[in-house]
Formats: sequence, C-alpha cells, structure tokens
Amino acid sequence: MSAFLLAMGEFELIASFFADAGIARQDVVVGVGDDGAVLQMRDGYDLVVTTDTMVSGTHFFPDVDPRALGHKLVTVNVSDLAAMGAEPAWLSLALTLPKVDEAWLRQFAAGLAETADYYNCRLIGGDTTRGPLSMTMIAKGQVPRGRAITRSGAKVGDYIYVTGTLGDAALGLKVCQGHAQASKKHQAHLLQRFHFPSARVALGQALRNVASSAMDLSDGLCGDLPHILRRSAVGAYIDVNKLPLSQALKDSCDHTTALNMALSGGEDYELLFTVPESKRGSLDVLLSPYGVPVSCIGRITGVAGKLELKAGEQAFDYQHQGFVHFP
Repeated sequence: MSAFLLAMGEFELIASFFADAGIARQDVVVGVGDDGAVLQMRDGYDLVVTTDTMVSGTHFFPDVDPRALGHKLVTVNVSDLAAMGAEPAWLSLALTLPKVDEAWLRQFAAGLAETADYYNCRLIGGDTTRGPLSMTMIAKGQVPRGRAITRSGAKVGDYIYVTGTLGDAALGLKVCQGHAQASKKHQAHLLQRFHFPSARVALGQALRNVASSAMDLSDGLCGDLPHILRRSAVGAYIDVNKLPLSQALKDSCDHTTALNMALSGGEDYELLFTVPESKRGSLDVLLSPYGVPVSCIGRITGVAGKLELKAGEQAFDYQHQGFVHFP
C-alpha cells in the first residue's frame, strides 16, 4: 500500500468505504485488508485480465455524480471481459484523491459496490494515494480453457455485427457539454446511456459459440473496428444505412450528425463481433433469450487493414475524428 496517508488514514478509508464492495464470492479466500488477495481458480478455466484508467478532466467531468462514476468504472472494465466471452469475477482499484471527501467517497463506493454486485464481482484489493483525481481498475474474469474470443479470429467473408444502438452516449455527452439539445424524454435516455452504460456480459458468453472475433466499442465504430482488422489481417466494409440508431438519436439531431455519433462518438460499450457464414443461422436462436437487439452492419474483406464505408451501393465519404490520448 502507498506510504502517503490521506487525512483519515489510508487503511481506515479502505475499511470504511471499500471492504465489502460487491457480492460475496466463495472463490475469494483472502480479499481486502491483506498485502494481496488469494483467489480460487476453477479447473479447466483461463484467467482474463483487463485494466482501465479514468482521469478527471479527460474521461469524466470533475463535478460528475460520484455514484455514476463508480458505476461507469466497473462497467467499462466488465465490458472488456464480456467482449472476450469471460465471466466477471474480481476487481482491484487504485484510487488517487486530492483530499478525503467522505460524502463523495460514500456515493462513489455505493455506485461501485452495487454495480459490482450486479455483475457478480467482488472488490478484492487495490491502493489509495494523494494526487489529482483518477482511478484505475483491474477486472479479472474466467473463461473455459481455450474459449476466449479475441480480436484476431476474423476471416474473409465473416459478417460484422453490433449489439444495441450506437451514438446515444456520444450525444448524451454533447448534451452535458451544452453542445446539443434533446427533448426531456430523450434527454433522460441519452444521459442514462452516457452516465450508466451496460456491459453485455451474458450475451458475450453466448458468443463463444458463434463469434470468430469480438471487442467492445469504447472509441466509436471507426476507431475500434480497425483493431480487429489489424489483429486479424483483414479488411471490412460497413453499410452506414444498417447502423442501429435509436429513436432518441434520430429525433434529436439530423441524419448526418446521427451517423457521426454512431461512427465516431464512442462510449457505447456495445459489442462488435464477427460471425462466419456457417454459424449465422444459429445466431438469432442463440441470442434471443438475452433481449438485446443485434444488427448486421457489414462484412470482412480481404484487403488487410482497409475499412470501406458505404451507403447501400454507394461509397460513403467520411473522415473519422475520434479521441486520441497522445496526438
């Protein structure tokens, strides 16, 4: 643990706010409070580990609702596990605070705990220190041995799918910034999608049976799909007319803006995945119990790294402008 002690003491802070975060799990032998956690791995399973950092002013507004922040921190990590077909299990948190604000911490910890509980996770340890507000979470999950879905399995001819709808969270961000407006009804939906995203955990596990590759959408379709193309050494074309757009998005902005939000907006945390021709027939039946709409938006092609956008049969001229951490 850090040598820097916050006003109330590091260990008192951990014990007060994070000792019981998440659902009780029998596979946690030793959790929060020791030098390290002790976990029981299931026989015949692989461990999947992912890490995300959120920094104030870069990934969230300094005055954001801390309960929403706790929710989002867990969800964005669990979403990575979902994309690999893994079952979420354990979380670690490194939290940097400029000061101890007990009211803020209580709300943040509540959002974290209730979301961890929802996804059947347990907070098992971490670190706290003084500094600019930021948080890093490591999420760990389990997947049957050799069954993890990666970005490198897409093949020429595979169909490209996305879950849910795209662009809502991006427009929700613009509403927060005062750069866009929406009706009261639609505004509630857009802000919910931005502040309280969902991770497609159960559906991700079902995809182990059909998907050749997958990832979650955090930086927008045009920012994320190229990762699959590079890892799989393939190309792709997307029909923008097939992008799933919500009624809230279509009612709140013009069609061009809606497509921009869907293609480059980010923050969707939907799943992007590819399916071979031979497994398309079983896809609808396999995924129907989960109640999440799935849309086919294009196909994998043979020109490595090339992403083509079309509107029906016509080329769609579009310049991706996504977020870059180190321009």
